[in-house]
Amino acid sequence: MSALQLSAALLVNPLPALLLAVLFIVVMLRLSFRQREKASVRRHRRYQAAAVRVLEKLDTLPGDGQRMRYLRKINPYVFEELLLLALERQGLTVVRNASYSGDGGTDGQVIIDDECWLIQAKRYSRAITPAHIRDFDQLLEQRTCCGFFIHTGRTGHMSRAVGSTSPRLFIISGKRLLDLLAGRHGWLSGCSYFQRKSV
Repeated sequence: MSALQLSAALLVNPLPALLLAVLFIVVMLRLSFRQREKASVRRHRRYQAAAVRVLEKLDTLPGDGQRMRYLRKINPYVFEELLLLALERQGLTVVRNASYSGDGGTDGQVIIDDECWLIQAKRYSRAITPAHIRDFDQLLEQRTCCGFFIHTGRTGHMSRAVGSTSPRLFIISGKRLLDLLAGRHGWLSGCSYFQRKSV
């Protein structure tokens, strides 16, 4: 078909040309939207996908020691997303931060029994420091709420002592952390707050 014949056919029946033009506009709009999507949104999506893969990988590891070693090596932002994903999978409402840095000392929030709990996630390979526990406790006091300090490191005697003096701060690590990630509700059993509420 020559160009003259094609243009004559389009004049008689303009529907194919119109459909082609609409298709072209739709493709261009999608490409434009994709480019305008914020880098932070793409980063969140990437870390959330990585958290799903980490959760699946944890199920394949043979023991708690291997699971903790694996958790200590993942990206800190993936660790944050991993915790939020695990809480969501337990049917809890999770509030994510808009960005990973400049978050004011919190890495997310979870709603338990209609109360907002702040989360601070620390992917450590060594012992946590009492200063981090104190700082988070002060933040909780300022905001008049409770919170979970969740970490992969060891909780030394001084950190444990600082944490035990606060009625609003709960440290989740070790076996309780693995229970949380596995979807077992036992991770809350050590929290005196929930023991008092169930009485």
